[in-house]
This record gives sequence, C-alpha cells and structure tokens, in this order.
Amino acid sequence: MTFGQWYLRRGRISRRTWWLHYTLPVGLLSLLGSLADASFGFGDVARVGGPPPALEIGSGGPFSVLVLLLTVVPTVSSTVSRLHDRGHSARWLAWALVPVLGGLVLFVQNGFLRGDGGPNRYGPPVPAGHPGSLPYRL
Repeated sequence: MTFGQWYLRRGRISRRTWWLHYTLPVGLLSLLGSLADASFGFGDVARVGGPPPALEIGSGGPFSVLVLLLTVVPTVSSTVSRLHDRGHSARWLAWALVPVLGGLVLFVQNGFLRGDGGPNRYGPPVPAGHPGSLPYRL
C-alpha cells in the first residue's frame, strides 16, 4: 500500500489497523510537535480572566499546527473507514461537534467496539493479516 492510500483511506479498517497505523502514530507525532514547540519556546499559555482561578488556554506553536495540518486528512479518513467497518455513515463525524461527549462517542465507537463481522453496505471486511489491511507493506 502506498503512502497516498494510507493518507486518504477508503473502505473499511479493523480496530487494530485504526490503533496501530493511525491513532498511535498521529498521537506520537502530536506529542513530538508539542515537545518541539516547548523546546523552541513556543506554545505560550494565555490567561483569560482575572486572578485565579482564571481560565488558561494553551496555544499550539508552529510545530503542533504543522502536525495538525498534515494529519487531519488521514485522521478523518481513518475515522470514517472505521465507522464504515461498524456499519455507520460518515455523518457520525457530526459527533465531533459536540464538546467532550462527541469525541468520547467517536473514540469508543472506533477504538473499542467490534466491526461488522460480514459484508455491509461499505463492502466486505478486510481479513486480519491481509496486505490491504496494512497501510504499508512489511
């Protein structure tokens, strides 16, 4: 599988593929971007309001923003592919607009619930160990 096929995922993916080839690498890249911002003195904290307990909002630096921009497409496409494996449409992405609860719903749906065992309207499941289930060849 090419980088382009990994970057813009189609069809269905398993929980394992979602975790090992999308969620963990993107999380690691985000962490590295945050560490790079901190080491270069970016990522200031802005205070909203007066004395404590004021609301403090962290603003991402250029490395975090770059990681976000580079990973938004594979994150969304892998989430949709995982939702397709569960038999849900891409409309379920609207949950992301609901603060806290929406992200939790999508996280549980994608990361912890089993996909449809057989074919659904989004195609057949990709069998475990099949080269198409991996975003790159080993």
